[in-house]
Amino acid sequence: MSVSRDRRRILNASISALLVAVVLLIALVLPAEYGWDPLGSGAALGLVGMADNGSDSLRLQSRPWRTDRIVFELQPFEAVEYKYRLTAGATLLFHWQAGDDVVYDMHAEPDGSVPGYSESFASGRLRVSGGRYSAPFDGVHGWYWQNRGAGAVEVTLETAGFYTGAIEYRDDREFHYETTVRPKTSAQP
Repeated sequence: MSVSRDRRRILNASISALLVAVVLLIALVLPAEYGWDPLGSGAALGLVGMADNGSDSLRLQSRPWRTDRIVFELQPFEAVEYKYRLTAGATLLFHWQAGDDVVYDMHAEPDGSVPGYSESFASGRLRVSGGRYSAPFDGVHGWYWQNRGAGAVEVTLETAGFYTGAIEYRDDREFHYETTVRPKTSAQP
């Protein structure tokens, strides 16, 4: 009689543990690990965001990879803008360097926006900068540099990315440039 009671208690404890494990799996593990939240508990506990498996880390591009290098000489209090046409999600790798500190503003103008409207992403006074930029919208994206020093300053910009062309704005004029398409290697189709 007591052996049967012990077996029943062990069986009840095992079933209870299994039920708790299933509830924890559905309520916590699935939302956190896989982003599947059938009970809404993952969203309530803030677990759903943990399921991000790096889907933003890889974004394939259909445009060709391009490179560009340009050098500007800026006289005292002279300014120039240089921008690239990018579609939303396109990436631009950049490095610019000046002979002395320059005032800069990395900004973009969305297609279809009111003339003069732009969104600024970084600004200040630097001699060198570099990084990766991912376009948040279709439009022209680039830099404004101004030399506030007493002597001429040379600014060199090098970029690579999925843009279609470059535009220089200087003295109320626009100059459109072709950028270099990276040649295919023998390993590429």
